[in-house]
Amino acid sequence: MTKPTALCVYCGSSGDVDNRYRQAAIDLGRTMAERGVTLVYGGGRVGLMGLLAEACHAAGGNVVGIIPEFLERAEIGEVEQSVIGELMVVATMHEQKQLMADLSDGFVVLPGGFGTLDEFFEILTWRQLGLHDKPIYLLDCAGYWQKLTDLLNHLLDQKFARPATRRLWDKADTVTGLFDALDALPEVEGPNLTVLG
Repeated sequence: MTKPTALCVYCGSSGDVDNRYRQAAIDLGRTMAERGVTLVYGGGRVGLMGLLAEACHAAGGNVVGIIPEFLERAEIGEVEQSVIGELMVVATMHEQKQLMADLSDGFVVLPGGFGTLDEFFEILTWRQLGLHDKPIYLLDCAGYWQKLTDLLNHLLDQKFARPATRRLWDKADTVTGLFDALDALPEVEGPNLTVLG
C-alpha cells in the first residue's frame, strides 16, 4: 500500500484522564500536521478528541471531523468552526463510521472507552471480512491497551479466531513508533483484500 496521507483516529471523549493519554493525543495531532497527514476523527471538541484536533489544527494540519447530528448538538455547541477544521454532519453513526473509513488510509486507536472499542472492533472486523486492507494500530501509550491485546491473543489461543487474523492489527507504544511502523509498511499495488474469517 502507499503510505497513509489521511489517518482516522479513534479516541475517548473524556478529558478527566491520565495526563499521559492527553499528551499522546496532542503529540499525535501535532505530528500528523508536521508530516502532512490529514486527521479524520469523530468531530467532537471534548476529551482526547478535542485535544487531538486542536493540536493538529494549531500546527497547520488538515482536520476533518465527521459527526452525527445528535452528537453535534451535544458536543460542538457554539465552538468556532476553525478549531476543528472541516466539519461534516451526517444523519447516523453508521454513516459517520463509513465515511470516516472511506476518507482514511489507516486507523489509529488512542485510549478511549466503549465507543472507541466499538469503532476498533468494527473496523477490525471489516478488515477480517475483506472490506478494506488498511493498517490498524493500537497506540498503547502507558500500556493502556495491554489488557485488550491479552484478550485478542486469548481469542486466538481459544481458536475463536484464526491465526492469520493476528496480522490484521498492530501496536505501537509511542507516536514516534507509530510513524516508524507506518513508514516501514511495504508498498503494494492495488487492493489486497483477503477474507481471513
